[in-house]
Amino acid sequence: MQANPTAGAGPAAPPQRMSTRRRRARLAVAAASGALLAAAFPPLNLWPLGFACPAVLLWLWQGAAPREAARLGFAFTTATFIFGTYWLYYSIHVLGQAPIWLALALMLALASIMGLYHALLGYVCARWLPRTGWLRWLVGLPAAWLLVEWWRGWFLGGFSWLSLGYSQTDNWLAGFAPLAGVYGMSALLLVMAGALVTLRCGSPAERRAALVVFVVPWLAGALLYRHNWTVPAGAPVTVAVIQGAIPQDEKWLDSNRDATLTLYQSLTEQVLGTQLIVWPESAPADVANEIVPYITNLYRETRAHGSTLVTGILRADRGADGEVRYYNSVLALDEAPEWYDKAHLVPFAEFFPVPPFVRTWLRLRSLPYSDFTPGAAVQPALKAAGLKLGTTICYEDAYGSAMLPVLKDANALVNVTNDAWFGNTSARHQHLQISRLRALEAGRYMVRAANDGISAIIGPHGEVLARAPDFTPAKLTASIIPMAGLTPYARIGNWLVVSLAVLALAYGLWVRNDRRRTP
Repeated sequence: MQANPTAGAGPAAPPQRMSTRRRRARLAVAAASGALLAAAFPPLNLWPLGFACPAVLLWLWQGAAPREAARLGFAFTTATFIFGTYWLYYSIHVLGQAPIWLALALMLALASIMGLYHALLGYVCARWLPRTGWLRWLVGLPAAWLLVEWWRGWFLGGFSWLSLGYSQTDNWLAGFAPLAGVYGMSALLLVMAGALVTLRCGSPAERRAALVVFVVPWLAGALLYRHNWTVPAGAPVTVAVIQGAIPQDEKWLDSNRDATLTLYQSLTEQVLGTQLIVWPESAPADVANEIVPYITNLYRETRAHGSTLVTGILRADRGADGEVRYYNSVLALDEAPEWYDKAHLVPFAEFFPVPPFVRTWLRLRSLPYSDFTPGAAVQPALKAAGLKLGTTICYEDAYGSAMLPVLKDANALVNVTNDAWFGNTSARHQHLQISRLRALEAGRYMVRAANDGISAIIGPHGEVLARAPDFTPAKLTASIIPMAGLTPYARIGNWLVVSLAVLALAYGLWVRNDRRRTP
């Protein structure tokens, strides 16, 4: 589809009607490109698709009427999330034992909601942005797309999974993570996608400029890639991650409770003397209140050998109103025990945003229906083994900006998770990549303890320093260094990138409307 090379002179002619056959073909291309975008993320890691696939959608939007652009955007992003989050079916149906129709409905509902965001994006861009030219491809479209990605990452709890920037942890563009975070990296990818469209559709002058725009981020990223934004602030600390590898369908069986407790204690006894020992999310298959003697014994044994145990564990607490509340927590057994309570709960796993009659139905179907109580949005770093740990549980580490307040005090990061819910699917690999980007943004080591993988020690440049074998009980040992100082992103957060995107989009909208008023 050809663009008007003299787009800067004024508005282009309105789009012409296209045949039904051609419209369907374009929808198929959009859906196929969206599905391919999922391959930019782990485990395939075909990272060039992170800017190539968005470029296809931007090109398809060229000359499209608003409704057509909305359909294309919906098809593209719905396909991305169907293929990129197919693991929801495994966790909901295979492990959660929900009916197939319910598992498919929930999975498709999430993908469709994500698709609706890009349907709105396509409509707005076709309706109000300049129809063609560099201002559309290099400014307006990237800015609008970025704002949608940022919005879906926090609105109504947010779902930031598959944000474009995550796909670039293994190349030079990762050097921008400490500067601008994952959304800054997404912005670069979108501008590069716009540059590809400009190379295809722009005037000779626009193409030359687009080539520069495409190349410069790689050169700048190469210079930034190994720059140290933070500095060591103490001696190395020895760390051991205990991975129990308990299958999810066995984890909470009463018959397995004692065996699980024994397994974790046995593996821990083999690494006593290591300064920091970390267990994964809800490692003891019971509520802390019910296994106080077990925890007390662990506390005495680890402290006697100069070790500090940090474990994910559930706990109950009776509030002032007499009601018992349950928390998904992390307990640090240092000189004085300290708690961290999970703040971002998983919908339909840790809380159920449904009316009472639906809860009754879930109970009759033998599905989980109890809610956890969220912890405070901002909690202090946990003191353990001389470290101050910025702590997250499960997919909480997908909320990069939520971790910023604790970085002023924390000198290392820890994430405990139970990705056994997703089996041997892409979710566990995607989650590891998210953790790596958090370490990059913060310029700090991260200790990642998972029930059955992927347990890892991650360096301040996002590199995986050590990794436990998958689906196998293991003890992973390494050393980490406490780090001090704040990266530019840790100081500024997302607001600079988001503000620039708002200004860029506003300028594109103003130019389009200004041209309409010009006689």
